[in-house]
Amino acid sequence: MEKAIIELQNINYTYHNSEKKALSDISFKIFPGEWVAIIGHNGSGKSTVAKIMNGLLEANSGTVFINGVKMTYENVYDCRKNVGMVFQNPDNQFVGNTVEDDIAFGLENNGIPREEMLIRIEDALKRVKMTGFETREPARLSGGQKQRVAIAGIIALSPKVIILDESTSMLDPEGRLEVIQTIEELHQTKNMTVISITHDINEASRADKIIMMNQGQVDQIGTPDEIFKIGLELVEKGLDVPFSEKLKYELAQKGINVPTEYMDEERLVDWIWKYLLNT
Repeated sequence: MEKAIIELQNINYTYHNSEKKALSDISFKIFPGEWVAIIGHNGSGKSTVAKIMNGLLEANSGTVFINGVKMTYENVYDCRKNVGMVFQNPDNQFVGNTVEDDIAFGLENNGIPREEMLIRIEDALKRVKMTGFETREPARLSGGQKQRVAIAGIIALSPKVIILDESTSMLDPEGRLEVIQTIEELHQTKNMTVISITHDINEASRADKIIMMNQGQVDQIGTPDEIFKIGLELVEKGLDVPFSEKLKYELAQKGINVPTEYMDEERLVDWIWKYLLNT
């Protein structure tokens, strides 16, 4: 049986000066090469889970395993090398005056020789389609470009897992699409394990598996098809509904017998064409 790359067992966490648990008995497994989206309303605990997995927060109780190794106070920095994290606001991650300086910063801290460092920087920028931006100032980039540079900085460190904590939420639609396409390509070409913390249903729909959280607990785990099949129940849980599901609902209201299974926009368009041709 394949070993999980990240496993959480019975995680509980409460923030200081709060009586309410942020996380309550959270357990799940993430396997190598998976793209997992963790979704939920604001305050559902999804970002807290991300920080627990990366060792930025220590659970009050429960166990975290990274690649089969139990995370402890003594080995948290070694575990963190396996789990890179990209935050919501890329400006908070930049430390260098130029793009290449910023990527080099993390490599220098890890003692990577200069010759290898240059190779890694070039490869990372190529993977996020930012070749030619090496000497640009990060502050002068667009939102989508900044986030791609932040992702490049993580890629260069070669972690086994990359966590994106609401990394597209501050971007315009064009920037959001740039970043999502970058994630998709990394997942496919590098077989990188991707964990996307998001409230963007369209982003989540591209994942292999969705973990839906609600009030600090795991509500459901399933494929996008399985999760989005509940349709408008997502709204009751403080989430949006994919456009294709909204359209199916409107068609059903007009008496059209629409498929019950979840369809992304492309599949639904194909179904509509076939429906029109047969009516």
